[in-house]
Amino acid sequence: MGRLCELVKVRILARDVERRLQIKVGLAFVGVILAIRPSFFMFPFLVYLLIFKTEKMKKILLLLTIYLTGSVTAQNYVHQVYVLNEGYFDYNSNTILEPVTLGAYDPQTGVYNVADTIENMRFASDMILSGDFLFVAADNQILKYNKYTNQLLVSTACPGVRNLAVVNDQLIATRGEYLTTFDSYLHVYDANSLQLTHVFDTLTGPKWATQNAVVNGTTAYVAVNNAYEWGNEKGLIGKLDLATMTYGAEIDLGPDGKNPDNMVVSGNYIYTVNNKDWSGASVSKIELSSNLSTTSTISSAITGCGTSCLRDGNIVYQISGESILNEWNVLSMSPVGPVSNLSLNYYEITQDETNGLFYASNTDFFSYGKVFIYDGNNIEIGSFDAGVSPGTIVFDVRNSAQVNQNSLEFNISPNPSNGLFKISGMATGEVKISTSTGSVVKTENLSSNQLLDLTNLSEGTYFITITANGQSTTHRIVKI
Repeated sequence: MGRLCELVKVRILARDVERRLQIKVGLAFVGVILAIRPSFFMFPFLVYLLIFKTEKMKKILLLLTIYLTGSVTAQNYVHQVYVLNEGYFDYNSNTILEPVTLGAYDPQTGVYNVADTIENMRFASDMILSGDFLFVAADNQILKYNKYTNQLLVSTACPGVRNLAVVNDQLIATRGEYLTTFDSYLHVYDANSLQLTHVFDTLTGPKWATQNAVVNGTTAYVAVNNAYEWGNEKGLIGKLDLATMTYGAEIDLGPDGKNPDNMVVSGNYIYTVNNKDWSGASVSKIELSSNLSTTSTISSAITGCGTSCLRDGNIVYQISGESILNEWNVLSMSPVGPVSNLSLNYYEITQDETNGLFYASNTDFFSYGKVFIYDGNNIEIGSFDAGVSPGTIVFDVRNSAQVNQNSLEFNISPNPSNGLFKISGMATGEVKISTSTGSVVKTENLSSNQLLDLTNLSEGTYFITITANGQSTTHRIVKI
């Protein structure tokens, strides 16, 4: 999310369901499975679990749903959810009391782990995924991680870095800092090496502090808000031509469009949520083909740290200090009204477009951070503890074909399994089991039709890599 704020933005209580209802729902689910896959070999095993292990029903159904959506056809699934926790920096004592951390949540197991602690950073401001890599903006650094191993690959200094955008091999970085003047508010880096390639000074680029950035085609749109100079806020959207590396043709959002913070692209439009001159909030709509903008006031109070996102085609936002979310229709540029069932003060909100889920973080900015997960009806279906000030959430979306594409032919059954997997269709080979973070937890040599025993491992998703005849292939397996 990228700002230190003074907003005061439970773990889900599992509903007790009667045993008979669980069995009926579970058997109905199995019926659906059999309708999809009539030869589904796990039917007796499922019936046993449904009748005698009903306390595990919810988790089993969740894991089976994940498995089926990834195995019936090659399609997208959320492999992990990254959370950038901004930590807590005490400006009075000039001390980092809670460090910036990068967390990874596995939606299939419900397990959250700290992937990296980013030391000596006062705060963090943005995080984006591009291809196989994760990019983080933290205080005065840009960091690049491998999303398969979560290992830090390279970092570079960029004082005042705010937000990031990546297109092809170019990484755009906006800049701004309270009580600090820079000679450049827009940088471009080589996304591979993080080497600085272009610097736009205040003559060739934005004249004031910049915030968000989005890319449409070969044009990067940059929000120029000058938010750190009180009383001199700006409301401009600058255009950076990535083909010629020239900046210009700024779009003026008008007097009510000052201080643009969050910015999203949808169709032929860009939408910004603005804090005006800190006296209220507005939404601006820019038509990309004509560069014409329309701005409407949405509140006489600000949205603070830009708690807003695009959800199902409309903007959802929260006014600073409030505990309700509001929805704004972007087509008619008119209010829809409060969002039902969501009644916390949130810091970051975002939609998992793959599954239609809604993630929202809550924090007191100094001692805790928590992320709640809601379904399409705004019913809480999960939550997990994160670090202090979880300000940016992004989804690592992968395709099951990327995991299952291979030149080696073999079968793994049953999958999901309670820990015993049978590998058939191969002579001999080396088998390596790894976690979603890349940690190898088991290695052994197996022959065809031999059982792989993973009963000592925790429930969840693993990756099995088999190497034979000089070739390797990887499959996703689920232990329940």
